Amino acid sequence: MNVLIIEDEDLTAERLEDLLKKYDPAIRVAAMLPSVRETVQWLQTHSPGHPDYPDLIFMDIHLEDDLCFRIFEQVNLSVPIIFTTAFDEYMIKAFRVNSIDYLLKPVSFEALAAAMQKYHSLKRQFSLTDLEALRQVMGQPRQEYKNRFLITVGTRLRTIETGEVAYFFSEEKITFLVTRDNQRLPLDFSLDKLATMLNPADFFRANRQFLVALPSIKNIHTYSSSKLKLELQPDPRTEVFISKEKVSTFKDWLDA
Repeated sequence: MNVLIIEDEDLTAERLEDLLKKYDPAIRVAAMLPSVRETVQWLQTHSPGHPDYPDLIFMDIHLEDDLCFRIFEQVNLSVPIIFTTAFDEYMIKAFRVNSIDYLLKPVSFEALAAAMQKYHSLKRQFSLTDLEALRQVMGQPRQEYKNRFLITVGTRLRTIETGEVAYFFSEEKITFLVTRDNQRLPLDFSLDKLATMLNPADFFRANRQFLVALPSIKNIHTYSSSKLKLELQPDPRTEVFISKEKVSTFKDWLDA
């Protein structure tokens, strides 16, 4: 069995190879590639039928030169993929390509073994040429997103529909919900928790302090060579930036 490891950290790639060998000594790592550019070049010269062509790919999301999703824009890749990453924000996007599992770093042997067992189970049920059937079996994880929030205002209880929310922000360890008509209401949820409860197609985690709804973005300004500045409606009374690390993801989100 040939495995391709796409990972920009040498020690992480080597550790992953060791875990694979521990799981099955017969596994052969065909190559370790650190970037989108080198991966595209390698795949263009190792097409299906080549003795090194992989049966399975382990792919990090943040590579040397870009996010791994750029690979799929340049080559036709039908190999099942197990994503490995330190971030969970790309899970839905990963399942839109050839993902059969999504492992958070540091990857444990138990997690890797479970992913490999899943791969072999799916392989037994489907020919790997029937990728669409494979993806349907895995399915994009079905998740019910939050539709409304119950808010306590003095002695009263009221509900706020998710569609009424302009953005959430954190200030002095308190999370606030801001409605489109500029009501500012405290919540018991952290921004990290809210990010898992809300539809990622509608809300984006701009930074550690802000989680914004798409309709609330009035304008986007280039602030520097590495940052974007958001103009929100209603005005949050503080500057809201998209950091360099999230600019590419933010643009993909806008263009989804």
